[in-house]
Amino acid sequence: MGGLVDFYGTHTFWVWIAVAAAILAFEVAAGSGWLLWPSASAAVMAFVSLFTSSAALEIGLFAALTIVTTLTARKFWPREPQGASDINDNVARLVGHRGRVAMAFVGGAGRVMVDGKEWAADSEDGAPLEIESIVEVVGLRAGTRLLVRPVR
Repeated sequence: MGGLVDFYGTHTFWVWIAVAAAILAFEVAAGSGWLLWPSASAAVMAFVSLFTSSAALEIGLFAALTIVTTLTARKFWPREPQGASDINDNVARLVGHRGRVAMAFVGGAGRVMVDGKEWAADSEDGAPLEIESIVEVVGLRAGTRLLVRPVR
C-alpha cells in the first residue's frame, strides 16, 4: 500500500489519467451517459494536478467539477433523440404498415400478418374482414394488439 501512496505523491498526473480511463471504460460498457462527465472531470484534474500538490484539494475539485459538469450536461443534453420514441418499441413501429388478414375477423377481432409476423388485431370499425384482405395498421390496443382498417 505504501508504494501506491508514493506513486500518487510523485505521479498525480498519471493517476488522474488512469482514473479518467477507468471511468470512461465503465461508461463505454454501460452506455448511460452519466459516467462521461466524471471521466472528463478526472481528465481535467490530471492537468490541474500539474499545478497543485494537495491531494485533498484535487479530490475536492474533482467532486465539485463532476457535480457541475453532470448537472450542466443533463440540463442541455436531450433525454430522448428527436423522432426516435419508438426505436425499441417493435409494436408501435408497425403503425402505417400494411398486412394481410391471417384469420377472419369475427366480432371485430382476428389475426393479421404484418412484416412476416402474426399479430392479434381489432378492426377499427368493428366490421368483419375476410382472410387475405389487405389491412393497414392505424394504432395499438392493450399492449400488443393492433388496430387495423381495411385498405380499399
